[in-house]
Amino acid sequence: MIFDKNTAKKTAELLLQIKAIKLSPNRPFTWASGWKSPIYCDNRITLSYPHIRNFLYKNLAKAVYSKYGKPDVIAGVATGAIAIGVLVAKELGLPFVYVRPEAKKHGRKNQIEGFLEKGQNVLVVEDLISTGKSSLHAVQALIDADANIKGMIAIFNYGFETAIQNFKLANINLTCLCDYQTLIAQALVTNYIREKDLNTLNQWRLNPSNWK
Repeated sequence: MIFDKNTAKKTAELLLQIKAIKLSPNRPFTWASGWKSPIYCDNRITLSYPHIRNFLYKNLAKAVYSKYGKPDVIAGVATGAIAIGVLVAKELGLPFVYVRPEAKKHGRKNQIEGFLEKGQNVLVVEDLISTGKSSLHAVQALIDADANIKGMIAIFNYGFETAIQNFKLANINLTCLCDYQTLIAQALVTNYIREKDLNTLNQWRLNPSNWK
């Protein structure tokens, strides 16, 4: 679910502008999972552009307050959402924690870094949603720490059916600034892609794990 259509279009425009998202239907990328993909997203690039970074965290904060009210704590999913999560927390005047993929093997062996009290209402921030597996893994760590999860908000969502089902099964509400369909529509309007590329881009999203 996107927060606002106009915000989604502007987010798509900005992400394409600085190549935080690249579309290459004819020369696909290879993801770490081994999937072949005509799209590659690295939202950490946005941190290097102050006006875009400001646009994103201010709209993420606005979406948090609009959709979920004011939580007690903002939690970022490591590592991609740590920086943007801190900015959202700062904008809302809230404490911040972040969640590692797994507990450290040394020291205090924390998986959740920062101070979190049992029973606090937590809103989780992500930079990108693909299958949702790593995002929901972080959510489970917070639940295991007796946090009350208000929901999750992200910059961009591929909109995979598997992610939709994963979030549904976990009973976690997800809101995003921008999604895949908005992105490719904006890419077409700005001549980043051509009409003939649309079929390739749409077919990939329907079956990304087997697309070639």
